[in-house]
Amino acid sequence: MQLTERIRIYPTQEQEDVLWYLSERCRLIYNFALAEREREWILNNLRADFELFPWGEPYYEVDMKKQQNELPKTKEKYPKYKAVYSKVLQMAIRTLNADYNSFFEQRKNGDLNAHPPGFKGKDHFTTMMYNQSGFSIKGQEISLSHFYNEVPLVFELLRKYDKVYQVNVYQKKGKYYLGIVHEVPEKPYVDNGLYQAIDLGVTKTATAINTQGKFYETSNSRPDQYWNPKVDAIQARRDHCIKGSKHWHRLNRAKNKLTSKCSNQIKDIQHKLTRKMVDNTKANTIIVGDLDVKEMAQSKNTKLSKKAKKSLNRSTQNNGYLSQFVGFLTYKAALIGKKVIEVDERYTSKKCYVCGTKHDMPLWKRTMECDCGNVIGRDRNSAIFIMLRFLSQNAMWSGYQQFVDNLRKTGLMLPKQAPSAYS
Repeated sequence: MQLTERIRIYPTQEQEDVLWYLSERCRLIYNFALAEREREWILNNLRADFELFPWGEPYYEVDMKKQQNELPKTKEKYPKYKAVYSKVLQMAIRTLNADYNSFFEQRKNGDLNAHPPGFKGKDHFTTMMYNQSGFSIKGQEISLSHFYNEVPLVFELLRKYDKVYQVNVYQKKGKYYLGIVHEVPEKPYVDNGLYQAIDLGVTKTATAINTQGKFYETSNSRPDQYWNPKVDAIQARRDHCIKGSKHWHRLNRAKNKLTSKCSNQIKDIQHKLTRKMVDNTKANTIIVGDLDVKEMAQSKNTKLSKKAKKSLNRSTQNNGYLSQFVGFLTYKAALIGKKVIEVDERYTSKKCYVCGTKHDMPLWKRTMECDCGNVIGRDRNSAIFIMLRFLSQNAMWSGYQQFVDNLRKTGLMLPKQAPSAYS
């Protein structure tokens, strides 16, 4: 399994100048390639405003392969680009292609708010990717290739790595980092017949149930509720300053520092929680709902005020970055021989797991009260529904019956529908 480890580096002023020079060349290559694609789009009489595509995905004569093959000619015409290692320039064009593919995929899925890739500004530090070559690691030091001057790009690593596939150099809030993509051994997965279903939510980070019918719930500590007022206060002061002034930059640095502290706290909580959940369950298979976090943050309740919608959306996004939580859970499980499977989570919080009746369940309503007599918290109902849906979709009828029997022992009502109803 491949994992990416982030390492902060502390370049000297000479090394920082080299990094910015190389990054600027990558930025220009990205922008030139983007301009070429947009120009061809217009010349082919396709929609230049990037609206819907009634003819399907547009065909490009200028694609990633052609643009990469033209890089040697570009270097001969503009010698400045020779300073950058060839693989790094190729990866800049590959990044543009990935951005376009992501844009087309979102439009195909009906996301009309998706925007095409945009041009990168002159103050943007473009990520440089050394893929498979262009770097050498000796002991706990890494050296990056370039041909700009004689200043070596040598940085210290925290530890030794068995096999490194890629090295990314990037900047975040004024700090420089290396992203080391390396090989990590993982244990083989064995299905032991035990399962755990997890529902991720807003008020509770996770509500889990296993095949024995036992629940595990963890509340959301919400560190953002402490940091957001402080960030908002500084941002309000910053917005009253002239943009670009010394006072504006000072307040902007303070704002970035507070947002980083909030993000790091949330990440630390999630790392500890996912490790605890993976280690403390006997189940080798963990089922989670396939969340559309972007859709969750776009409230469609027209009855809510603008302020209420903003508060709801902020709570959804700041409750711990649910997609990040699933990512942590997935790789931690794989390291110890367990597996995380995502299933469709539609209507699991709105349908009664006993009779299948669909209810109107806005986010503020935390308890489901069904006419069949089932009264249960919406998160617990969703966790049970996810487990039933997984077992029925995979035709695990013995596991399904065992789970229903264990629900009976715990005093919960039994589902009256056939297993296929949860598919």
